[in-house]
Amino acid sequence: MQSGLLWYDGEPTRTLAAKVTAGAERFAERFGVTPDTCYVSDSALKEGEVSIPFQGGNLRLVPARNILANHFWLGLNEG
Repeated sequence: MQSGLLWYDGEPTRTLAAKVTAGAERFAERFGVTPDTCYVSDSALKEGEVSIPFQGGNLRLVPARNILANHFWLGLNEG
C-alpha cells in the first residue's frame, strides 16, 4: 500500500472493530472508494491477520510493528 489514510481513535471503550470501521467509513467518504486493507499495531492484533465485514466485503486487518497503538493505516492493497 503506497498511500492511504492514517486514522487515530484512542477511545478506550470502543472495540478494535468499531475503531477500524469508523476509519474505513471516513476513508470511503473522503476518497470515494472502499478500503480493503488496514494495518494495525501488532499488540492490538495478537492473533495475526484477520478480516472484518465492511460495506458488503471484507476489510483485511494486518498486524504491523511500525503502527502505534490506537492508530490505523487504511487503504487499498495494490499487490
